[in-house]
Amino acid sequence: MSKRNSAKHKIDRRYGENIWGRAKSPLNRRQSRPGQHGERRVGKTSDFGQQLRAKQKLKGYYGNINERQFLRIYKEAVRLKGSTSEHIIGLLERRLDAVVYRSKLVPTVFAARQFVSHGHVTVNGRKVTIPSYRCKVGDLIEVREKGKQMSLVLEAIQSPERDVPDYIDADHSKMTVKFLRIPALSDVPYPVQMEPNLVVEFYSR
Repeated sequence: MSKRNSAKHKIDRRYGENIWGRAKSPLNRRQSRPGQHGERRVGKTSDFGQQLRAKQKLKGYYGNINERQFLRIYKEAVRLKGSTSEHIIGLLERRLDAVVYRSKLVPTVFAARQFVSHGHVTVNGRKVTIPSYRCKVGDLIEVREKGKQMSLVLEAIQSPERDVPDYIDADHSKMTVKFLRIPALSDVPYPVQMEPNLVVEFYSR
């Protein structure tokens, strides 16, 4: 179970954005930050504050990534040739729980983490229970027999809330998913603007 399961909606209100694009977001009812002083005017944010906000928003979007994991992803992205900010997104989108979520097999990133950790998926025929498992191009992800009958999965597949991006080939009739390519930032269907360049600036200070 995700550590943020009971408080995840506060993240939306804290940043004033529906970062998962879900109909159940409290921002659809109340446009303020959490707490009794949420309506108070907020002063201009410093450069550091903007960088921290960008990091926390991106980290929060993926459900349950702790600071150590996120910093490890940044350090790996720095070592790769090319744009560090693009590599951060690519590494995050290669996580197994992210691929399961993008494939519309589950309704939320939190559910994707739990779905994987409970052993409902295989990668290339092998059961994987690690949400942070890094998928490779060409990997075939399949839902195991028990998971195919779960109402959570059936409802997610039929939901009109979001579409499967073109870097993933999802066959919902067979409950299989193929990871076609590593996406760029512009390929990822974030409901709100993500700023990985500010994340790079934050860690580069």
